[in-house]
Amino acid sequence: MSKKVTPYKESQLGKKEQVRQMFDTISKNYDGLNRVISFGIDLKWRKRMVKLLKAKAPQTVLDIATGTGDLAIAMTQTGAEKIIGLDISPGMLEVGKEKIVDKNLQDTIEMVVGDSEDLPFEDNSFDAVTVAFGVRNFENLEKGLAEIYRVLKPTGTFMVLETSVPTKTPFKQGYSFYCNHILPTIGKIFSKDRSAYAYLSESASVFPHGEAFNNILAKIGFIGIENKPQTFGVASIYVATK
Repeated sequence: MSKKVTPYKESQLGKKEQVRQMFDTISKNYDGLNRVISFGIDLKWRKRMVKLLKAKAPQTVLDIATGTGDLAIAMTQTGAEKIIGLDISPGMLEVGKEKIVDKNLQDTIEMVVGDSEDLPFEDNSFDAVTVAFGVRNFENLEKGLAEIYRVLKPTGTFMVLETSVPTKTPFKQGYSFYCNHILPTIGKIFSKDRSAYAYLSESASVFPHGEAFNNILAKIGFIGIENKPQTFGVASIYVATK
């Protein structure tokens, strides 16, 4: 990243600890706020990820920064036998576990507290690794991506859904206004944590999206890298192979 962004500007904690604290704080209303903030379009993006990965027929999937488990739950539609959702925030995982039990998916999905930059799995463990709106929260992006590369099986699929920045007028200007003014205001109104949604928009604006992220993936060793812009470029699905 060109600039290191953290949730709490005055905190002496590292980014990783701040991110854990932030998501623990907003975990109870995170899902509802996400639907409002994205107008529900994030559900469509996740469905596209599922469709892309289903064609690969993975048996084992690791969903990193799983949060409340939306993508892990959606990934059951790929036919995978085992899905592990990993997140640094116990608060987010507790919400996710309730959703998994409600859907009777506890035999397929396991939720694990863990650090994306120090994954508790052996080399070549998973057919696929997915991340939705999580890589920009890594304290050390390249270290996290290298860990993902390590636990992927050879020819395994890595798939990322992440916010991007539109390049065409008027979408570029509209996106900037929304991120700088509307999104933080929604967060202040509906969330206990006034810093959280300001952080989420700021971290999105400085994330190395598009070709810059493709180049980082290639540097780590991934091949067959594709970037699929979504909804006028406000998000992208990245697909890569080990």
